[in-house]
Amino acid sequence: MNALRAAIVREARRTASGGDVPRGTRPGDGFSFDRLRGYVDGDDPRRIDWSATARLGALQTRVYLEETILVLAALIDESDSMRLGRTRALRDAAHEAVGAWFGAAEQADRARRIVGERVLDDRRAAGEARANGPFDLRRSLELGVRAVPAGASFLLVTDGLDLDIAGSEADDLLARAGRRFDATVLLASDPWIDGLPLRGFVRVRDVETGRSRRLFIGRSARERYRHASRERDDRVRARFARARWRVGTLDEADGAASLGRVFALR
Repeated sequence: MNALRAAIVREARRTASGGDVPRGTRPGDGFSFDRLRGYVDGDDPRRIDWSATARLGALQTRVYLEETILVLAALIDESDSMRLGRTRALRDAAHEAVGAWFGAAEQADRARRIVGERVLDDRRAAGEARANGPFDLRRSLELGVRAVPAGASFLLVTDGLDLDIAGSEADDLLARAGRRFDATVLLASDPWIDGLPLRGFVRVRDVETGRSRRLFIGRSARERYRHASRERDDRVRARFARARWRVGTLDEADGAASLGRVFALR
């Protein structure tokens, strides 16, 4: 079992359900051989390996791991705000994270990728697909809740801007997903959360609406922006945490490493 898959299974089992179904893993068809070890009192005699016992001159027991089948599902926020970034687009890092997510799947595991209003179940397509046309986070997440099997391990990569637009309906949706899945979110913070790199009179454009305005950016404006950006980031994280999601941070420099960190691998 590869390290990321093992971590996904471990964290899914560790998370108390408290929801509609047991989350994260599903029983497989049996058990897979792990290793031999010396027999100890209480071992099932049916698992003694007599060939290894004869070879080594001491009782040897076969150790098995219970097989599990993962359903790995993912949704990337494809809105225009995810095109932003200091040195590269947040969207590129998001696709790296999702590529690593589906790359953790093993032979019997299944994939589900929500792309716009479609659900893809081909593992290769799931890792490589890109959305076309306008993106609606709420509608795509609703589709995921309806179409992805209960108990799946679900990854969302988003900056959360659309959640503010959806209001309390978004909180209800997040809670439904949190009950139905072993849910993980990688949140993309504002690339300029530590402060705007702008000075003086500048023209700024809203990346979502396309509207632009000419503003004066001075020291007090930069401080207000920094404070508001951090406050919003904390608020979005709290909303996911209340809905019982595992919350991590998307690093625009390395999406795969961001995924590893939320599962305590890096």
